[in-house]
Amino acid sequence: MQDDVQKTEVRETTTYNDGDSTVERHTALHREHTPAVVVAQRIVWLIIGLINALIALRFILLLLGANQSAGFTEFIYWASAPFVAPFTGIFGEPTYGQSVFEISSVLAIVVYLLVGWGIARLLTVGRPRDEIA
Repeated sequence: MQDDVQKTEVRETTTYNDGDSTVERHTALHREHTPAVVVAQRIVWLIIGLINALIALRFILLLLGANQSAGFTEFIYWASAPFVAPFTGIFGEPTYGQSVFEISSVLAIVVYLLVGWGIARLLTVGRPRDEIA
């Protein structure tokens, strides 16, 4: 886990009897440990973000009528298919020539965002507010 580091500059002034004074500077480091619940939330959002990015790329490629035999397009369709599959067939898929408006992809993005939000909130149940800030 990564710690947050804060630097504080401390100045000490010493005045002598003859009127001279000196100023000394010190830098004090203060390390703040990142709570495990925050790290877990970041991991959840990272996973949800990657899944949604794959689905969004799929949606855009289908909408623009991308060549399905191209390597990149084929990879995106293959990688995103398991995440979109539960939502396929709920609504029709309007087609305009080569372009497909895949409503199941939009629905999948919305549902995965809600699931990610729910999991992230569930991790904070019973935690003090200052620990999850």
